Amino acid sequence: MASRITPGQIKRNNRKLIYDYIYQNKRVSQQDIAYALRLSRPTVAASLTEMEEDGLVFRDGQVDSDQIGRKAVAYTIADQHRIAIGVELMRKVVKIIAVTLYGEVIMREVYTILFEKTEKYYKTVCDTIMEFITKNDFQDEQILGVGFAMQGLVTADGKKVLYGVILDCTGLTTDVFARYLKYPCLFVHDPEGAAFSELWVSPELNDAIYLSLSRHLGGALIADRQVRSGKHGHNTTFEHIQMKPRGKLCYCGKRGCMETLLSMKELMGEREPEDFFRAVRSGEAEEAAQWAEYLQNLGRLISIIHLVNDVDIILGGHLSAYLLPEDVEVLYREVNQLVPFEEKNDYLLISKMPRHSITVGAALPFVREFLDHVGHEAGM
Repeated sequence: MASRITPGQIKRNNRKLIYDYIYQNKRVSQQDIAYALRLSRPTVAASLTEMEEDGLVFRDGQVDSDQIGRKAVAYTIADQHRIAIGVELMRKVVKIIAVTLYGEVIMREVYTILFEKTEKYYKTVCDTIMEFITKNDFQDEQILGVGFAMQGLVTADGKKVLYGVILDCTGLTTDVFARYLKYPCLFVHDPEGAAFSELWVSPELNDAIYLSLSRHLGGALIADRQVRSGKHGHNTTFEHIQMKPRGKLCYCGKRGCMETLLSMKELMGEREPEDFFRAVRSGEAEEAAQWAEYLQNLGRLISIIHLVNDVDIILGGHLSAYLLPEDVEVLYREVNQLVPFEEKNDYLLISKMPRHSITVGAALPFVREFLDHVGHEAGM
């Protein structure tokens, strides 16, 4: 026998429907909500009153209308009712970002803190996060959680680093940070964080491969609008596909991995990307040759991915901000020489979020969880 739906469940469901409608449509009236969701005006009014009291929504002027008479009150989301913190841990710096319930960046700072596996480092990072929160007048009750973007593979629950050779942090757990912070903590593999950001700004995106072309090469698999980490946690680790068995030594201990051919570090060393690409675009012989070789190797990797999984491939990471349409055309030519099928050149996409995507992506799981359960906020 099916269990009965209780009045409380109906109330929570209506509350979430109303919140989601306001969230998607930005500024709406009671009448808009009632009409769109087929709810009674008293039901909508009661939910709005509760959500106002809880700080979830607020009145934002009046809705423009062609109708004669009194204009309706406009309701909108209190986008800073809750915020999430994203932290990117790198060898020499720590990047911290705060995002709203719309995933919009409201503050970002970069701190010089050298990574080391010591209690002093963990405490220094946490002290810095707390200073960042205090400096920006964020309240404890606002903070949904702190997501740490890691240069390494992490467990499905985001609590432990499975493979972290770059920072020598394999086995690290969120406990080392959670003991100094008041908020939930989570690890996110950095390219997967970037893929979270891409999904956030691309509602039309369903299935894709995300290629992170940054200081290190990485990737993520997007299926049914979810980032999939795989059975053993190492989906799309393209960086360790071996292309030149006698090539350069990769940080994984093997030689000739794609990492040694396609990392920004390999491409331009310690040069700033702006300086490197200024030289490329002005036709400097050395840089132009390096870029041509890079595109050739990237084309080889894309051909492998394209043959294995025929979905869109998003060119993301720091380097994507410098890609031009003519570079994409070069990649298509390289791929078409290696792929036996004749098809449209319609599957390479440049990231919509080339900057700060990793740090923002580390924060977004907390925002997503809040939005999924907003009907259970205080007051219910």
